[in-house]
Amino acid sequence: MGRRNFLIEGGSGTGKTSVCEELARRGYHVVHGDRELAYQGDPETGAPMECVTGLAVHDHHLWRVDKVEALVADQREAVTFFCGGSRNFAKFVDLFNGVFVLEVDTETLARRLDDRREDEWGGLGRQAERDLILRLHRTKADIPRGGIAIDATAPLSHVVNEILNLSAAVEDSAR
Repeated sequence: MGRRNFLIEGGSGTGKTSVCEELARRGYHVVHGDRELAYQGDPETGAPMECVTGLAVHDHHLWRVDKVEALVADQREAVTFFCGGSRNFAKFVDLFNGVFVLEVDTETLARRLDDRREDEWGGLGRQAERDLILRLHRTKADIPRGGIAIDATAPLSHVVNEILNLSAAVEDSAR
C-alpha cells in the first residue's frame, strides 16, 4: 500500500508488534501481518489447513502471498511498514524495498517471554513453545537473510527512529 514498502521481521519476542503499534501511533501506514495476513497453511503449497495445534502452529504460520502482492502494488501511501513473521516470507520478501530484522539478546528475550500471558505464544506454562522460540533465536532459522539488523533491546522510540532513518536512507540510495 505504499510507494515504498518495508518488512519488519524478527523472531518471537523481538518487538515486531510494539514497533508496528508505535509506527501507527506516529501516523505511518502499517500492516499488522500477523493479524491481517496470517493463516495456518501448508508451507509448500500455501493451501489452508484446518485446526493446526501445538508446535505445528508455528510451522504453518503463513501470510497470504496474493494479499501481500496486492497491498504492495497499491501505491496510495508514501510508505507502508509490514510487521510480523511468517514461514513463507521467501515467497514475497523480494517485493519490499528493505527488510529490517529486530534482534535481542537471550536475556531480553527470556524476560519478554516471562511477561507474556499464559494464553500467548510462548507464554508462561507453555514450555515447548518457549523452547522452540529460544532454539529459533539461537539458530536464526526463521529470519530473512540479508536484512538490516536493528538492536531491539534499545527503547522503543529509539528502535522506531532507527527504522525510520534507515528507511529514508534506503530511499535516498535508490535515487
